[in-house]
Amino acid sequence: MADDGAGEGAQDLTAENAALEQALAAEHAAVWGYGVVGAALAPGARGTATTAEAAHRDVRDTVATLLSQRSVEPPGAKGGYALPFPVLSPTDAAALAVVLEDGAVAAWVRVLDQAAERSTRELALEALTGAEVRAVGWRAAAGQTPVTRALPGL
Repeated sequence: MADDGAGEGAQDLTAENAALEQALAAEHAAVWGYGVVGAALAPGARGTATTAEAAHRDVRDTVATLLSQRSVEPPGAKGGYALPFPVLSPTDAAALAVVLEDGAVAAWVRVLDQAAERSTRELALEALTGAEVRAVGWRAAAGQTPVTRALPGL
């Protein structure tokens, strides 16, 4: 690992940066997807979606900055993303939010696996934990069981 003096820092950072790029792509998708989630919720119920979107924006911006500081061009967001199913009700919106959070969790698990730097592992653990906590709430709102996962992202 790069932060333990193993001497393989450049190779480790290459894998870490690739995983961060994938996580950034998942964060872009989550930010876009929460626009769809919020649109399908009643106005009084949009607060949770707005908070989740803001959390993904913050993580997205952090990762983009980190990659830029490493002279890696951060991948940009797509103009639109394919929805996995029609979102026609608040239950559908909650189910979509679960898909978004699960996608972020999976990407952050990969970052944890590839992380060479302690600070990257800390970022990944924080982002993964936040996404899984949000997913639990959305699973409950969507009527999915179980609402928790033994090994999120795996």
